[in-house]
Amino acid sequence: GEAYQRYAIASNQHGTFLATFRAIAAKYPCKSPEQILHDLVESTPGEEGKWFVAAKSIGRYKEAIELANRTPCDPRTLTRAARDTADEEPLYALEAGMAALRWLAQGYGYEITGADVWSAYDNTLKAAEKAGRRPETLRRIQRLASGFVLQVLRRELGL
Repeated sequence: GEAYQRYAIASNQHGTFLATFRAIAAKYPCKSPEQILHDLVESTPGEEGKWFVAAKSIGRYKEAIELANRTPCDPRTLTRAARDTADEEPLYALEAGMAALRWLAQGYGYEITGADVWSAYDNTLKAAEKAGRRPETLRRIQRLASGFVLQVLRRELGL
C-alpha cells in the first residue's frame, strides 16, 4: 500500500543490500520478493549490480546475472557464487564467474591480487566443466582478458 511506497526503502536501509532486502521482505509480507527486489533495483540507478546477492538469495539466478552484468559487482562475491553453485546451477555459476573476470579485467574490486584472478578463473572453469562448456568458456576468457587479468593469466591462456 501507500506506506510501502512512501517509506519501505527509506526507512529500512541496512548495512548491506541483502540486509535491506530482507528487512523489507520481513516487514511487508504482502509484497512478493520479486516485487521488492524490482523496487529496490529501481531505487538505486547505477548500482543495480549491488542487488546481485539479494536476487540470488531468492533463487532468481537469471536476474542475478543480469544485475551483475549491468553495473559493477564485487568480483569476490561473484567468484564465491561461482564456487558455491557450480554443482547445482552450473550455467549460473559459469556466468557469475565470467562476470567476476570481466569486472576484474576492467579494474573493479578492492585490493585485488593475483590470487583473486586465479580464483575467479579456476571457479569459472570448474563451472564450465560441469556445464559441458569448457572450450567456449576458455575462448570467452581469452577475449575479455585485459589489464591485470591479462597480466596474471597471459601464460595460462596462451596469449
